[in-house]
Amino acid sequence: MPSDNTPRSARLDTLFGTPVFAVLFAILCNCFWGSAFPFIKMGYRLFAIDAADTASILCFAGMRFMLGSLLVLLAGAALEGHLPSLPRGKVLAECCALGLWQTTIQYAFYYAAVALLTGAFGGILNSTQSFLGVILAHFLYRTDRMTPAKAAGCVVGFAGVLVATIGNHGGGSGWGVLYMMIATVIFTISGPWNKAVTRKADSFSVCVLNLGVGGLALLVLGLLLGGSLAPQSPLGIPVLLYLALVSGAGYVLWALLMKNNPVSRISVFGLVNLVVNVLLSALLNGEPLWEWQYLAALVLVCTGIWLVNRRGKEART
Repeated sequence: MPSDNTPRSARLDTLFGTPVFAVLFAILCNCFWGSAFPFIKMGYRLFAIDAADTASILCFAGMRFMLGSLLVLLAGAALEGHLPSLPRGKVLAECCALGLWQTTIQYAFYYAAVALLTGAFGGILNSTQSFLGVILAHFLYRTDRMTPAKAAGCVVGFAGVLVATIGNHGGGSGWGVLYMMIATVIFTISGPWNKAVTRKADSFSVCVLNLGVGGLALLVLGLLLGGSLAPQSPLGIPVLLYLALVSGAGYVLWALLMKNNPVSRISVFGLVNLVVNVLLSALLNGEPLWEWQYLAALVLVCTGIWLVNRRGKEART
């Protein structure tokens, strides 16, 4: 264990690199992210944002991430004892580019998809990130190679997505499916990039820039397109603040997990994201829970996620 004189950032790295805590934080992170989809749909209702009002959707997303950036800044100051020091030069430019890619572009597609899909169907589609991440890791990391179990898991998982897509009756439009798949691919590509950037700069400063720059770009773009943001219910502001907490806490947790763990150690907990998404979508938004294609897809996808994360002794060391 680190001594009392160890910098707080090093203590955080040690904490998040410890397997038991990595598991707990990965579960918490995925609970946050699993609640995002149904709460975003609720936010659209509370702010009276129509599915076709792309400009206001971008404003809603941008405000959420800018508030999330502020929360990360405050969390960094509390946990590290000082405000995160922003990187300079090429590293600063890379952090800003990551924000435009991972936050602006990814969530422009994601938020458009949320407006066009049910929570259960959207969550099942979004779960493909777990399998795409395994495939990408095979080509990027020598210690994260594809195995027969991982290959079987990917096949089973994608079969679950296929079941949901083919059996989709009222779950969403074709455009919503396309937007969600694009967002998922962008998220998958962002993981290794985020991991690399957090090795060059403080994790909190990377998150602040990621959310802040990306969120500002979304907000400005939405305003230029004629969007607006006005809550039509007193619950609108608390929902927006909760989503800001989800983005801030989720990004901090994920960045620290990605920095200090193999991708395969934490990706298994994507099934928590999916289950929370489906349950909250039914509870908060009145979406059907017992559709056979969703239940079958849920079982297949969760089985696939479990399979791709079965590790031998050499992978657990």
